[in-house]
Amino acid sequence: MDVKTIEIEKEHILTGTGYSSKGNQLKWEIDGYWYKADAFGFESLAEIIVSRLMRYSNIKGYVNYDPVTIIYKGKNYRGCRSKNFRGEQEELVTLERLSRQYTGFSLAKELGRISDVKQRILYAAELVENVTGLEGFGEYLTRMLEIDAFFLNEDRHTNNIALLYNSQKEEYGFCPFFDMGLSLFSDTREAYPMEKDFEECRKIISAKPFSRDFDEQTDAAEQLFGSHLKFRFSKKIMTNLLDEIKAFYKKEEIERVEGALGEQMRKYQYMFAL
Repeated sequence: MDVKTIEIEKEHILTGTGYSSKGNQLKWEIDGYWYKADAFGFESLAEIIVSRLMRYSNIKGYVNYDPVTIIYKGKNYRGCRSKNFRGEQEELVTLERLSRQYTGFSLAKELGRISDVKQRILYAAELVENVTGLEGFGEYLTRMLEIDAFFLNEDRHTNNIALLYNSQKEEYGFCPFFDMGLSLFSDTREAYPMEKDFEECRKIISAKPFSRDFDEQTDAAEQLFGSHLKFRFSKKIMTNLLDEIKAFYKKEEIERVEGALGEQMRKYQYMFAL
């Protein structure tokens, strides 16, 4: 596997840290690419394998990630890179920002006041469609929640669901699906140390943002907007994809991802096309 190496000099602008519910991650934009360094474990491995498995799905818009070695301030980091999907006139607008801008209220807090999971999802979908004029956001959101459930992405807070706003055209559009780094129990530093097995990890993982349970929020979204996500990869394809990048990661990290994906394939058989 050919892994690119990039040295980030002081003169390069550090555009900011990538915010997640667990903290900050070193992140830079350079020459049309975003670079992210591992902070909690094997986030880059999660990003890469999710994007490569998404090739074997009916989802068209998603961000592709590739492995990279980042040298920053004399220190080597494992990481990944992806092309900047924003156009020159586009900016990323999170649902949290959209809600605060047009209603004056935090979306996360508003969702917390609604007891029913299905009504929370409906509230968010109607807010987006009413404010932006976009149609089909409920279906888009359902696809996102289905992807998160399958890959066990625990980081889908309201600052991590976003739209694209074109300032020239003054219109909103859908983002490709991105930011899956905290999937597949990648946080080995704090939440899911390697000594924990799949069942131990699954007992403590929590979904976001409509329910702490992946199945509860996915089922609610599918009842509202239908089932959408379909995969067409086999266990052999999944293993082959991991083999392509295994030299860049620890054996136990590859084994954790392979084991978790195998369990998810068995659990979510309905997501696989016949």
